[in-house]
Amino acid sequence: MAGGSDEDRLVGSDRVLAVLIQLAEYPEGVSLDELATRLGSSKSTVHRALASLRRAHLAMQVSRGVYVLGDEFFRLAYRNQAGRPEGALIEPALRELAELYGETTHYAVLDGTDVVYRAKVDPPMGAMRLTSVVGGRNPASRTAVGKALLSFLVTSEAELRNWLGSQTLEVRTPKSIVTVEALWKELELTRDRGYAVDDEENEVGVNCVAIPVFMDSSMAPIGAVSVSALAFRLPLKDLLPEVPRIHDVVDRRRGFGRASEPVAQLAGAARLRQ
Repeated sequence: MAGGSDEDRLVGSDRVLAVLIQLAEYPEGVSLDELATRLGSSKSTVHRALASLRRAHLAMQVSRGVYVLGDEFFRLAYRNQAGRPEGALIEPALRELAELYGETTHYAVLDGTDVVYRAKVDPPMGAMRLTSVVGGRNPASRTAVGKALLSFLVTSEAELRNWLGSQTLEVRTPKSIVTVEALWKELELTRDRGYAVDDEENEVGVNCVAIPVFMDSSMAPIGAVSVSALAFRLPLKDLLPEVPRIHDVVDRRRGFGRASEPVAQLAGAARLRQ
C-alpha cells in the first residue's frame, strides 16, 4: 500500500525520536556511524531519520557526517520551559513572597547534580537584583533549593558520594561546604527540620531559605521555593522564623494544605537553628 501501513509509520516515528534523544547526548556533535552503532540501526535508517529532523530544523549537520541538535529544538524547549505548568502554578506564590519580603524568590528543580531555575520573581522595588536567570543553573550542593531537594533524594553519606561522582565541592565563599561529610550532615538537618539554608555559601552577602514543594504528601517534592535576601537587610536570623509563613503562602496560593511539618514545629526548628 502506498505510503506504508500505520505500523510502518509508527516504527519510523519511533526511530526519528530515538535519533533525536541520542543527539541530545552529544552537544559537540556525533557521527552517523556512532549514532547507528549506539542505536543498533543501519546507517541508512539513521540517515533517513536525520533527514526528517533536519527538514524540521531539529537537527543540523555541522561538518561532514557530524550532527547536532538544531536551533529549532532549543527554541521550542525554551519557549516550553518558560510556560511550564508548575512555573505558572507557583509564580503567584513567588510574587506574593517577593512583595512581602522585598527580596528575590525562585522556583527550582533538580537536574543531575545541578538545580535549574524554572521561575524567578524580583521584588517590585527597592532591592538589588540577583544574577540568577530562568533556565540558569547552580550546583545543588551549595544552594538552599538544591539542598532542600537533595535531602529527599539521598538517604546515606555513601549515596551522596555516588550522586556527586567526580564533582568537587567548590570553595565559592568562605562559608561554602567543602566536604561530603559536612554536606551530608547539613542534608540530614535539612530533612529533619523541613527547610534548607544557604548561609552565604553561594554568594557573599546573600542568604537564602528554601522549602520543598509537593504535589501531595505521598510523593517526593517536585521542586523547591526559596527567598534569597541580602544579608545586611534581612539577616538569616530574621529570615529563618519566616519559614512557616513562607510555607503558608505557597500552600495557600497552590490551593491545598502543607504536606510537611506543622507551623509550630517549623517555628521551633527555626529558633533552634540559631
